[in-house]
Amino acid sequence: MPRGVARDHDAKRAALRKGAAAYFARLGYDRASMTGAARECGVSKALIYHYYDSKEALLFDILDAHLSALVEVVEDAGEDGIPGLIRAVLSAYEDADAEHKLQIDALETLPADLKEPLIALQRRLVTAMSAAVRARRPDLDADRLRAVTMSVFGILNWVYMWHRPGKGLSRTEFAELSAEFVLGGLNGLSE
Repeated sequence: MPRGVARDHDAKRAALRKGAAAYFARLGYDRASMTGAARECGVSKALIYHYYDSKEALLFDILDAHLSALVEVVEDAGEDGIPGLIRAVLSAYEDADAEHKLQIDALETLPADLKEPLIALQRRLVTAMSAAVRARRPDLDADRLRAVTMSVFGILNWVYMWHRPGKGLSRTEFAELSAEFVLGGLNGLSE
């Protein structure tokens, strides 16, 4: 008879994702190992392999959970326009710096079959932001719309590199500043 799924299966997977993400981001995914990830998470190598058959499967699960959660909050905030989307993104990035760093640094290391669904999630994020920019500035041609949309993500995607909790602006304050900056820039663009 097959072994049943433990009641805390999802919580254990979430804890493994969180610990492994911190380890992969700190050491660099290419230099990290499943043994090191298990050690970081305080579990045996056998346990981590019970949940993930490979380092790639673990990375995929980390990125899929991160991007899926991000898409959910962004799509829920879509009606709030650019300020709502910026707040949603920065709120979702809080406590997810390691996952976000891995998205930027390690997604390309995955094989195509694992990479494609993650890229599809990223495209949904870009589509939501692009729609908010388009709603604000319907006159932008496709090239300028793409440039503005990606510039907004440029502002948001690198927060993990410089922001330190308790120092300078809070993430909420930075979200308000970013929204003001983006809206001011959009208002100042020539047609």
